[in-house]
Amino acid sequence: MSDQNLTPKTDSQVQVTASPLRSIIGAVISGAMAFGLYSLMISIATSFATKPVHSLNPLVIKITSAVRTLVVGVVALGSAIFGIVAIGLLALTLQLLIQQLTKPKISES
Repeated sequence: MSDQNLTPKTDSQVQVTASPLRSIIGAVISGAMAFGLYSLMISIATSFATKPVHSLNPLVIKITSAVRTLVVGVVALGSAIFGIVAIGLLALTLQLLIQQLTKPKISES
């Protein structure tokens, strides 16, 4: 049992640089996820609103209300996170484009 490192270590680490194309693709994917989660949230909330709780027990009503609020809240949080990421990636795209346009050209002479 003297094997301390079971996985081999690689000496080469690839450094991926940010590009406008990569960030715009990420923004589109994140925006699509945000829209999908938003649509899911609306569907869940509508489903919960159309199906009332059939119980007279106050504890059941309170727990049901808490669970429904939690489910809608978690999906809304996911939608908001993906939306913020999409906006951030769009801002990164704009920043990278501005940097590329304002960078001085080095001519080879």
